[in-house]
Amino acid sequence: HVQLVESGGGSVQAGGSLRLSCAAHGDTILKYHMAWFRQAPGKEREAVAGIRTDGSTMYKEAAKGRFTVSKDNPKNTLFLQMNNLKPEDTAMYYCMATEIWGGLFLAGFEYRGQGTQVTV
Repeated sequence: HVQLVESGGGSVQAGGSLRLSCAAHGDTILKYHMAWFRQAPGKEREAVAGIRTDGSTMYKEAAKGRFTVSKDNPKNTLFLQMNNLKPEDTAMYYCMATEIWGGLFLAGFEYRGQGTQVTV
């Protein structure tokens, strides 16, 4: 099974940018549909953006126009470029993967990393 390791989180002022990375180990991301979810204190985990094996992307409303999800297949890595960050983007961000696409829903992703903290 794939193991996912996130990095790139940190503290940034409002309006700033961060680029999150998710390195996959043990298997190739070519087999997986992948996504970024986030969880703020006291709130449920929510989807941010996803990218399917065919490269098609989708975004939740809060991410549209500010975040870009991408992947580098040879490097086996998923990215999330976040621009114009807002205080409400503060959360733990998780990389998640699934072999069977069922939509951008938490229950549909069986693999996840430990998360990386973003504070705005």
